[in-house]
Amino acid sequence: MTMLPRRSPALFLVAALVAAHAVPASAQPPAGGVTAQAGFDQELGAKIPLSLHFRDESGRELPLGDYFGRRPVILAPVYYGCPLLCGQLLAGLTRGLKPLSLEAGKDFDVIAFSINPEEGPSLAQSKKAAILQRYDRPGSESGWHFLTGEPASIAALSQKIGFRYTYNPVTKLFTHAAGAVVVTPEGVVSRYFFGIDYPPKELQLELERARAGRVGSPIGKLLLLCYDYDAATGKYTLSILRVMRVLGTATAMTLAGFVFVMIRREAKDRRFAVRDGAKLADSTSDREPTSFE
Repeated sequence: MTMLPRRSPALFLVAALVAAHAVPASAQPPAGGVTAQAGFDQELGAKIPLSLHFRDESGRELPLGDYFGRRPVILAPVYYGCPLLCGQLLAGLTRGLKPLSLEAGKDFDVIAFSINPEEGPSLAQSKKAAILQRYDRPGSESGWHFLTGEPASIAALSQKIGFRYTYNPVTKLFTHAAGAVVVTPEGVVSRYFFGIDYPPKELQLELERARAGRVGSPIGKLLLLCYDYDAATGKYTLSILRVMRVLGTATAMTLAGFVFVMIRREAKDRRFAVRDGAKLADSTSDREPTSFE
């Protein structure tokens, strides 16, 4: 019977992960410099225009100033109908805030505001309900605010915090970056967080600094852009593709290194086994035969 060569399970794991991160050749980014219009500029020290009016999740129209003056605020520019990054951003922010000793509504506020002027309070309300369930701290409802507004107010607030985005009329989606901004109680931009992962220790530290009115330093830019995700075809383009490729390559390299170490260890174990077997055979052959009479 022909014996098939034994393969390490790690090799199958590498193949599976590489396949999972592989990007179809058909999902090529379109030509043009659309992403030049989207990004997040760090406007540290800028003063938020607190006179701008937005609608909260109940439909009430209020000036931004009503949410400031008492405690620091985390601003999250999103849109509630986003098929990809916005949901991950809010989930990541909630996950980062949940372990803190600080509590929303008591020590800080979170304001998510939609960059889509077509979205209204009902959609904001459903998003708030989902996030409060995830945050799971009774009595914190007053610390989470999901706002919608008119184009002028959205544009003015976005510009002040350096949040650049654009709308694609073909896909009816927004090109935008993922990130959040920590603002002092007086409305001064204090610190930026980019991406969808928010370390709890850093969040707590920056909230305490903002509460004291301190402005932080710029951080390194590794922007994750939500760009033309086509829900019908399931394709990603531009920066999403690049991030997926980087993650796939990094995962494959890490696992390849692990497999290499394991193969060397297995080979070393086999050499030891062969050597020990040879020694045992030699010691057995050197013994004088036992006579049974």
